[in-house]
Amino acid sequence: MSSSLWPRGEAATDWDALEPGGSESAALLRLWRGFMAARCFVALILVLLQGIAMALGQTMQPLAIALSAGYLVASWLGARYAHFTPPIRGFAALWFVTIGIDLGTFTALQVLQGGNINYTPLFALPVLMSAVLGTVTVGLGTTATVTLLLLADAGWHWLQQPGDSSTRFVQAALTGTGLFVVALLAHELARRLAREEETALRNRSSAQMQAQVNDLVIETLSEGVLVIDAEGMVHAANPAADAILGQGLARLTLPFALHAQPAWHALGALARQTFARRAPQSEEIPVAQARGAAREVRVRTRLTPTSDQRVDSLCVMFLQDLRELEARIRTEKLAAMGRMSAAVAHEIRNPLAAITQASALLNEDLTDPAHRKLTSMVQHNAQRLARIVDDVLDVSRARQQRVLSLGEQVALDPAVRALAEEWVRQTHRQGVLITLDAVDSEVRFDVEHLRRLLVNLLDNAARYAGNREGSIQVVTTMQRGTSGRPSLQVWSDGAPLEPAVQRHLFEPFFSSESRSSGLGLFLCRELCRRHGATIGYERRALVAGGPEGNEFFVSFAPSENRLTQ
Repeated sequence: MSSSLWPRGEAATDWDALEPGGSESAALLRLWRGFMAARCFVALILVLLQGIAMALGQTMQPLAIALSAGYLVASWLGARYAHFTPPIRGFAALWFVTIGIDLGTFTALQVLQGGNINYTPLFALPVLMSAVLGTVTVGLGTTATVTLLLLADAGWHWLQQPGDSSTRFVQAALTGTGLFVVALLAHELARRLAREEETALRNRSSAQMQAQVNDLVIETLSEGVLVIDAEGMVHAANPAADAILGQGLARLTLPFALHAQPAWHALGALARQTFARRAPQSEEIPVAQARGAAREVRVRTRLTPTSDQRVDSLCVMFLQDLRELEARIRTEKLAAMGRMSAAVAHEIRNPLAAITQASALLNEDLTDPAHRKLTSMVQHNAQRLARIVDDVLDVSRARQQRVLSLGEQVALDPAVRALAEEWVRQTHRQGVLITLDAVDSEVRFDVEHLRRLLVNLLDNAARYAGNREGSIQVVTTMQRGTSGRPSLQVWSDGAPLEPAVQRHLFEPFFSSESRSSGLGLFLCRELCRRHGATIGYERRALVAGGPEGNEFFVSFAPSENRLTQ
């Protein structure tokens, strides 16, 4: 993900264009505190100089001592209580309580002790402060004020001593010129500092957003990701890598050595090969699991590009479970096969109907029992083919039809009772128990689709169940918890299903019987998905201490009507 995809604003080129009360600059706030400390230091030095001069017996003016002491107090109060929001705009209160006090104090001291001490260098402090912390208007205005004060001081001395005072005027002009140059340079450097800080903050914000997006993408990837350095240390890993490697990777503290587990030695060897060849590598590696058989993993490696020779490249390793890849390929093939099967089923339907009708007409004219038996076989197999065609077309319709709106509800218990009793009457099946405990529950399910779902589950149960009372049971319940989802269970006392059969229960065209189309349970799953329900299988006993059996359960989406009651 390139940083150019994120919006980038233009940095402010002049503080005069900034809005008052904007975001404070950390660098300028540090400079403000530095200037405040410098003012306190200068004030302390002035007081000490006055004290030393008095101790040496020089004539001191009490007003100069009072000015120095007052400046020390004002500097401390300014550092303690003055609130600064960059930049200083105009000659307002903040300017007067800081820079204005400096100019007034230094000018007064220069006038009072002009013959003894030269205070001109101190004017650099307010000039720098206004240039760095203020707008260009404040910086140049303060510098112009200092220059005028120096020229006024030279004029005052010329009035006191009308001799040749050209030297003082030249010195004041040169000092003012130098201060203007210093103010412009300081202001430009401060602007650059502000621009760079703004750019750094913006880049950091963009980097944080990109890091968050990258973390989210990597966390949700179905592929495992490992980030490995040249020494074989793993610096990052996502949950998918932990699930694929299956050796408790998530419990290890980063960074950790890839050779921490013997099962990962092949991965370490591939990483070293990637660094040695400086090229991507790809290989299928069996990875031993903590439980169960080894897992075939497709491993691809890439090196991170780096333009800095001081920064080493990292090896990014992508792990893909071949079983999941094969499952996706199989699903795509089955989808294509389903579309083709639907087209073929449409073509078969008409000839099949003609065969069934011709067989029925022929059977009316036959008297030979052997011949009638043959026509009966034709009709029976034609009906079987018709059921397979209907299954294929039902699957196609279930995938293409729209999802029900929330308003299409069905009362679960009455519908299940009516459909189950209808199935019992049609099949003459004995020993079916119906227990309905989802009182007043409504579910989002079309009645005809619920009929097909329940009939398929009952037909599947009857195929393997015994003949005793309660060998097949239809149960509705309300699941525990805050969701309150109603559920339907069809339980039978048949033999346990083999693990190989369980893995493919809901796949199309899979059946443990040669005379079955293998579409019944697959159609049930498609109907459940369409209505927001889920279907599953487990081997369990309906009651504690009772016999175990095969249970197919459907968890319906909660009804909006029930939720709003």
